[in-house]
Amino acid sequence: METSAAETHSAVPQSVQARRLIHRAREARLAGERPPVAPRAAISASWDRVLRCGVDPDQSTESVLLEMDEIEHRRRTSALSAVMPLLSESLVTLADTAQQIVVVTDVEGRVLWRQGNTGVLRRADDICLAEGAAWAEASTGTNAIGTALASRTPVQVHSSEHFVRSLHSWTCAAAPVRDPRDGRLMGIVDISGPASTFHPTSLALVGSVARLAESEIRNRHLQAIDRLRSVAAPLLCRLGGRALAVDTHGWLAAVTGIPPVDRLPLPKSLQPGRVWLPSLGMCQVEPLHGGWLVRVTDAPADEPQRRVVLDLSRPRGLMVNVVGAVGTWTQRLSPRHAELLFALALHSEGRTASELAQDIFGDATRTVTVRAEISRIRRHLAEVLAHRPYRFGEGVEVEVIHPDHPADLLPRSTAPVVVGARKAS
Repeated sequence: METSAAETHSAVPQSVQARRLIHRAREARLAGERPPVAPRAAISASWDRVLRCGVDPDQSTESVLLEMDEIEHRRRTSALSAVMPLLSESLVTLADTAQQIVVVTDVEGRVLWRQGNTGVLRRADDICLAEGAAWAEASTGTNAIGTALASRTPVQVHSSEHFVRSLHSWTCAAAPVRDPRDGRLMGIVDISGPASTFHPTSLALVGSVARLAESEIRNRHLQAIDRLRSVAAPLLCRLGGRALAVDTHGWLAAVTGIPPVDRLPLPKSLQPGRVWLPSLGMCQVEPLHGGWLVRVTDAPADEPQRRVVLDLSRPRGLMVNVVGAVGTWTQRLSPRHAELLFALALHSEGRTASELAQDIFGDATRTVTVRAEISRIRRHLAEVLAHRPYRFGEGVEVEVIHPDHPADLLPRSTAPVVVGARKAS
């Protein structure tokens, strides 16, 4: 029976014997042989990934560094820039004392900041653990930064657990930092140093600091929303009608005349003036300190019917176009959302959640999944999609653009509604 090194030793190997066992396991994996011991699950999964990527265990860890102006741009646009003083205060002194350095990367694994022990910083230059360097697994093999990025979980990588041999004299622990507002990854916080500086508490420490950074970002966001609300709420009371105030990312601060939402989807380059917003229609947008005032304008009485074009002609370019007198709006679709809209296009009378579950999964009980996906679609298409039952709204003209060959209709889909349409064509 294969023995796991994590079962025989601590979660991260510390003793000379444990390191030797991991080294033997790694060499066996490289040779395509059965390892004498199994590495920890996180390390084993990482080795599998980097082998599939074709990473050479004998390669250098050098990478083409980002230009300084690009690094500065990424720092300015990163939400982590606001909490760097907190990260420095929490980690850098400890890292310096422990002969280690603190590294913070973006979501691509590019190093944006590094601080810590001066001697270790010089040694880090030798392995290209430098500002602007690439430390994703596909570039540098198994390492705490890249493996935390891939797994989205905190991880510690020690000595020969690193895939690339030149990193065997290093130890590192890293944790992802997520945006508390929507859960999206913002970057990685890492502590690295010579293998002799390994400490089993490093992983818990870096994980705690990552959570502290998330808490600080959450508090800053709530404070900004409160400030915006104090300005916007009296204004909305005077205006009446349908209006809302959101921050620059669309998070709601105040609303009147409209059911509240957590977040309003905004164009990437929003400008003041008349703007078509998919979830609201034509709006008048005005700047507020810290956000936007969005007023829904009434459409003319003689506005022609809306037209929805569901373009399924290209499997890798699934789109929906909403066309009306106020303008045209296009949204890229995931394969699942394309399936759901296709089913609704075939059934103008509408479909219940269980009917859609049968259409998509061949299982009428999967209504929870259907409702969740439809809710996501309606964030962008609420103006043309109705519910109870789910259907395109009254007066909405729907057109489906099919591929040239029936077999190319959502070719990877196994949804019964799609399979049946292919056979009927």
